[in-house]
Amino acid sequence: MSTELPEPAAPPPTGAGESAPAPTRRTFIATSTAVVAGGVIGGTFLADPEEATAAERPPSSRVSLTVNGSRHTVTVDNRTSLLDLLREHLGLTGSKKGCNAGACGACTVLVDGQRHNACLTLAVRLEGAAVTTIEGLAEGDQLHPLQQAFVDQDAFQCGYCTPGQIVSGVGCIQEGHTGSPEEIREWMSGNICRCGCYVKIVRAVEQTAGRK
Repeated sequence: MSTELPEPAAPPPTGAGESAPAPTRRTFIATSTAVVAGGVIGGTFLADPEEATAAERPPSSRVSLTVNGSRHTVTVDNRTSLLDLLREHLGLTGSKKGCNAGACGACTVLVDGQRHNACLTLAVRLEGAAVTTIEGLAEGDQLHPLQQAFVDQDAFQCGYCTPGQIVSGVGCIQEGHTGSPEEIREWMSGNICRCGCYVKIVRAVEQTAGRK
């Protein structure tokens, strides 16, 4: 008994007056891919790949600001935070990216003398501003008094939050919020220390403010 399967019947020839068969899913995808590769996207012909790249490029702006006494002019994406400008464009990595949501204070810097969370501050809004980071507090090898107080009081452990704590402490002292340990705690409450060195941090601020 033969086990061979019969040959499938050949499809009848398409006459001149008959319509072509509908495209299959495979032929439709192949045709669409060829069209996109050829530069036709959404019915618009992109003659120059550079034009397509320019159209996709996010808007950017030039901003000039003074950081730690030095003037800088940079072109950045309008969405760039001050923190990313400092770290990625200027190489000032002392300001740490902790939560990147303004909740931990690790990125605290001074902008025109006021404390700011650098992760929430748009760089393009700081035209002409003066920014001070942890790198700008010391004078050469001479530590800022609060930096020295942190050493004296052993007010750090892992050190990740320390730059933000010190800069915030400098702002707290300049603002005059050092009347008591409770006042210091209140005005430094935006800076989180995961190691729990709050008692020694307060002592360091008190020392620098002249209370001890």
